Formats: sequence, structure tokens, C-alpha cells
Amino acid sequence: MNSQSNSASLPEKVASILREVVGSGSSISLHEPSFAGNEWNYVKDCLDTGWVSSVGSYVDRFEQMLAEFTGCKHAVVVVNGTAALHVSLLLAGVTEKTEVLIPTLTFIATANAVSYCGAIPHFVDSSEKTLGICPEKLSEYLTQIAEVRDGRCVNRRTGRIISALMPMHTFGHPVDLDELMAIGQRFCIPVVEDAAESLGSYYKQRHTGNFGLLAALSFNGNKVVTTGGGGAILTNDSDLAARAKHITTTARVRHRWEFIHDQIGFNYRLPNLNAALGCAQLERLPEALSLKRALAGAYREAFSGMAGLRFFEEPADACSNYWLNCILLDHDRISEKDSILELTNNRGLATRPLWTLMHYLPMYSACPRMDLSIAGDLALRVINIPSSPFLGKRYA
Repeated sequence: MNSQSNSASLPEKVASILREVVGSGSSISLHEPSFAGNEWNYVKDCLDTGWVSSVGSYVDRFEQMLAEFTGCKHAVVVVNGTAALHVSLLLAGVTEKTEVLIPTLTFIATANAVSYCGAIPHFVDSSEKTLGICPEKLSEYLTQIAEVRDGRCVNRRTGRIISALMPMHTFGHPVDLDELMAIGQRFCIPVVEDAAESLGSYYKQRHTGNFGLLAALSFNGNKVVTTGGGGAILTNDSDLAARAKHITTTARVRHRWEFIHDQIGFNYRLPNLNAALGCAQLERLPEALSLKRALAGAYREAFSGMAGLRFFEEPADACSNYWLNCILLDHDRISEKDSILELTNNRGLATRPLWTLMHYLPMYSACPRMDLSIAGDLALRVINIPSSPFLGKRYA
């Protein structure tokens, strides 16, 4: 498929290859939802019956379907992925003035959820192999700055407890979970997975979200499965699942008519309308994943052997949902990133750079951090390219 003239500039080559892969169309989004199943029927059922809010059969059904698909014992659906992260951290024991290890290369929700707990983000570096936390660098770093006291990990430099490690599966690509879980065990740090982007991704044939104490999913409009807005907490711990459901429904004690609340809770429950969308979307998830892998395969072939960049492929021991495909520029072509972004977007091909790294944002610039040189390098080189599932139909 790569038939570009050697005389064309790199931005021209990228734009031309993207157009070849995705086909015609005046405007190609980065990742758009598809409603081609039972969405209309299920939402209409909610409207017809009047069950549109936080109580209804689709809420329970969506949770059951998620648990079955992911292999987790329990799923508790909530209003968005950030809420899922927030509650997961609270249930993992994150408290005020403690530190949570998170990648600086992540979406803002990861850091914000830590702040909602009154805790402090502690930024760690990423790996070019996975785009997620680098276990080798993290292990070396913690050996230098941390020690275990009375079963808790303490940062010797700040005197604060490191209360959680939260790896994020960037663009759906699983991190090296075996190594990160081993680090968590060695330093007595609970692991909470930010699996917001990785529904349908597997690490060593086990679905993401099954490794940490808890995990968070997102069903935002641009995810593989969308409920408009929405998220879920995954866990294999029945007690944590019960507590998650309790505090996300305002901590109301069950009673036929009395309103009794036994702790501070959150109004985080997912409405039945949104859950109805989720049920219909989950029914078609295997098809969507197949289409996304077909699209990734087309990109892999199209960019194969092209000078100046490479297509990012799933890590070893992983099966990725390829939520967002991306290319990595060679170091000597970094200066052309903005030109690629401008040209492709001008031609109706949605592309974007990485999120601004968390430690560059004003509210997080003073937070503790290790050397972040790999994440800094990736931020200069990564470009996301159109990834909607329907684009893979030509190659399935």
C-alpha cells in the first residue's frame, strides 16, 4: 500500500498513507462511536417504562455483562471513568497527604482522581515498549528513595506514605503487569489499574483489570464501548465490590422508605439510560475489536519500511484493543511533528499529539517525580491517527 514518492515530504507521505488506509470522506474523526445494534431498542425501553435514572434492569445487566466479558468477579458501574478512579483509590486505602505513583504520560483524570482523595501525585517514567510505566526504572527509583516501615511504603525524601501504584494502559496497550505487580508486592504498595482505555485488551491472555486490587474503566464517547458518559470499577474482591456499590450510591442503607446514610458517599451511580446503551454496545464489542485489529494491521502494512517513523504495535505478551493507533517519529524527524499534525488535520484527517505531560501542568508542577526523560521523549514523537472501528471494515 505504501506507494509514496521518495521526493514527497514526510508530512505529505503521512497524510497520503492515512487517506489510503481510511478511504474517502471529507472529515475522518480520531475515534467516533457506532450505534448499529440494539441501542435504539434498549433506550426506547427505558423511556417506555420510565426507568431512566439510577435504578433499572439495565444497570444490573450491564454490570453482569462487564464481569463476564472481563473475567472479573465484580463490576460496579458509575457516571464516568474519573469517578471510577476516585473510588478505586479510596477503597485501596489512599488517604490525604499520601503519595500515589502514576505515569506523567497519562490523561488528566489519573492525576485528578489522586487529588480528589487529598493525596499527592508522584510522577514516574514510561517505557517505549508499552507507553506505560517502565518497571525497570521504577524499581531502581524506589530502591533509592523508598523503604518499608510497618508494612507501609515510605518515601524517605518526603516522609510521606506511598499509598498506591496506578499504572495506566496507554491507548489500550497493556503495561508489563507481572513486573509492576512484583514491585507493588516488594514495596507493600497496592496496585490500582487505570484500565480506562483498555476494555478488550489482554495481558498474557488475561483481561486487564484483573491484576490490581481494583481497576477503572471508561465509557466516554470516544471509547471502544460508550455509554455517552460512564465508567466502571472492576475487582475480584467481593467486600470491595460491595463497598464500591455502597459509597457510589450515596452510602444509603437499604430500607423501603427511610433515607439513612451511614457514611459520606458519592452520587456516582450510572443512570439506566446510559447502561442500556452499554448493554447494546457490549453485545457488539467482539466485532468492534476485530475491526480495530484489522485497521491496525492495515496501518502496520502501510507504514512498514517507511523512513522517518514507525507504527506502534502491541507489546510482547499482550493483545491490545488498539483503542488509539499511533505512530512514533524517529528522533531526527521530531521537528516535523507539528507540520504533520497541521497538514493531516487540514485535510480532514484527525490526528493529535500526546496529552501534555502531567508534571508540565501548573497545578502539578511541584509534585514529586523521578527522571521522566523517556516520557519527555515520547511526547515529542507520538502522533495518534484515526482509529474508529468502522474504518477496519475494508480489511476485516
